[in-house]
Amino acid sequence: MSSVRLTNLLKPLVEDLGYEFVGLEHGSNPKNPVLVIYIDRPDGIAVEDCEKVSREVAALLDVEDPIPGKYNLEVSSPGLDRPLFTPQQFAQFAGEVAQISVYAPIEGRRKFKGEILAVEDEKIELDQDGARVVLVMENIARARLVPDYERIFAAAKK
Repeated sequence: MSSVRLTNLLKPLVEDLGYEFVGLEHGSNPKNPVLVIYIDRPDGIAVEDCEKVSREVAALLDVEDPIPGKYNLEVSSPGLDRPLFTPQQFAQFAGEVAQISVYAPIEGRRKFKGEILAVEDEKIELDQDGARVVLVMENIARARLVPDYERIFAAAKK
């Protein structure tokens, strides 16, 4: 099943439980298939939140059976290196640094790292080493924020 169809199945359930559905990753490694669902809420995520969502999602997946064969289900907070799945998420974190991998190379590159400058429709504008690069959402294989640990530790000390 595609990630879009899985998202359409699981997002309403997660949101009905009171959480933000950040996104999901469905690994296709035949030896160890994994479905990772990222959830969040304003005051953060605890282990109990992951357990609650995991139980409900597992029950729905057992009934709907959208994924053939065996797989491991993981429910997680997005963490400091938060994955980015939608243009809205990129826009939310404009000004932050992201690390992005693409399916089809752009000027010979598959990996980019830089500040998110702008988001328009399905296009993400990134500052890659002082040059503006435009990435199209359908070409983005994986994207994550790069935590600014100095800023995080400085804020924690206050």
